[in-house]
Amino acid sequence: MPSNPRLTQRHFVAPEEEAPLQAIDAVSVSDKPRTVWNDAWQSMRKRPLFWVSSILILLIVIVAVAPGLFTQVSPTANCQLANSNAGPAAGHPFGFTRQGCDIYARVIHGAQASILVGFLATALVTVFGSTVGALAGFYGGFLDAVLSRVADIFFAIPTVLGAIVFMSVLPERTPLVVAMVIALFAWPQIARIMRGAVLSAKQADYVVASRALGVSRFRVLLRHVLPNAIAPVIAVATVSLGTFIVAEATLSFLGVGLPPSVMSWGNDIDQARPSLTTSPMVLIYPSLALSITVLSFLMLGDVVRDALDPKERARR
Repeated sequence: MPSNPRLTQRHFVAPEEEAPLQAIDAVSVSDKPRTVWNDAWQSMRKRPLFWVSSILILLIVIVAVAPGLFTQVSPTANCQLANSNAGPAAGHPFGFTRQGCDIYARVIHGAQASILVGFLATALVTVFGSTVGALAGFYGGFLDAVLSRVADIFFAIPTVLGAIVFMSVLPERTPLVVAMVIALFAWPQIARIMRGAVLSAKQADYVVASRALGVSRFRVLLRHVLPNAIAPVIAVATVSLGTFIVAEATLSFLGVGLPPSVMSWGNDIDQARPSLTTSPMVLIYPSLALSITVLSFLMLGDVVRDALDPKERARR
């Protein structure tokens, strides 16, 4: 019987054709799908501003968590009026406050309360605002109308002004209370951003396919919509952290924030006002620490925002 040509015929590939095919196979096997976060990291790691701000923030966080690593001088004990507004001395590089306390020690220990309020307020605003915005944008209808109108009401009230009114009547003013009051008036911005991102993400093909396969709406929201809508919220939250630290300092400076017994940069700035003309360095050092901290978070927020911007990603 004649042999089947399909079984006996051998197919040869020319050497010049074999190399491109092997290259294509290698690329298809080795390359992994790139995500938003991979692209963002590749963009941020190339920018010096990212590394400068990250190093500064890391240093500030270490100072807030472990102030004993940077000074062994007590910021409250050994305060002597004989050293009132005195200049730098051995072991006291920044000099002394009006009460004779070490300025350097107070700046180091004051970072803890200021950073704590900023992180707590950012966490509360991000969680609550993201939840409200996600529910409003994904479910829409009556729920969207109600939540959006509530957000508009709070959005119309300035954060610092509303916090001043609330803090002036509260009997307790701990860092958690201050953070909660700030978050009470600051969440609408995050809610609006999350709502817009969810409205865009829920129109994607993979969301429509999941709904067609019978996946519950709440499960689609958690597994598919939120992970793809959280990027702009993270960028705004990074910038907002710096503004919340300023808000705490403003409230403490006005006397309605943290009590004077709690060391913070805002309280130190407030207590330095009487010495402004005679010893301005008492005011400059805590103000400089506050400015560097806020500037670091603002710089990091700008880098994160640019890295997560869809237009920038498309251009890259």
